[in-house]
Amino acid sequence: MKKTILTTLFLSALMIGCQDNKTKNNETSETTEEVQNHKEKKITKDAKGQAAVYKNAWVNEIELDSGAKWEANLETNEGVEKMLKLVEASDPTSVEDYHSLASELNEENNYVIKKCTMTRPSHDNLHVFLHPLIEKIAALGEVSSTEKGAKITAGIKKNLEGYYDYFK
Repeated sequence: MKKTILTTLFLSALMIGCQDNKTKNNETSETTEEVQNHKEKKITKDAKGQAAVYKNAWVNEIELDSGAKWEANLETNEGVEKMLKLVEASDPTSVEDYHSLASELNEENNYVIKKCTMTRPSHDNLHVFLHPLIEKIAALGEVSSTEKGAKITAGIKKNLEGYYDYFK
């Protein structure tokens, strides 16, 4: 239940905060569709049944800008950098520590979403990056063991490091 609430909050912030230049009708239909899709899944599974929060399959979906990195707004770059520093500086030793890290990452992720001014197609590719990150942060907030927390945190770190391969 807690994960569902966190995921819904993340997605709500994502849909409300992104200030791309879509028309209201397109924005409303896309927002409704994306929120509904995310409500229907708890943790995305890949073809082998492995939890997607342990993977970084998003790199198979994201595209470069004709071979170059996408231009991201300053706040997005700062937010990703802050999240990466949070992960690198963390030394969780308990489930509660992982939950706390998830909360801090969520705050920074919400900042990125709220301050998003990117437009299509750079905006679309940012969403390819953000959606799995949101799922991973939500899953980290729900871990019940330090082993799972460590594995998800490693996935979050790899996700955040991958940002720099596609955005500048």
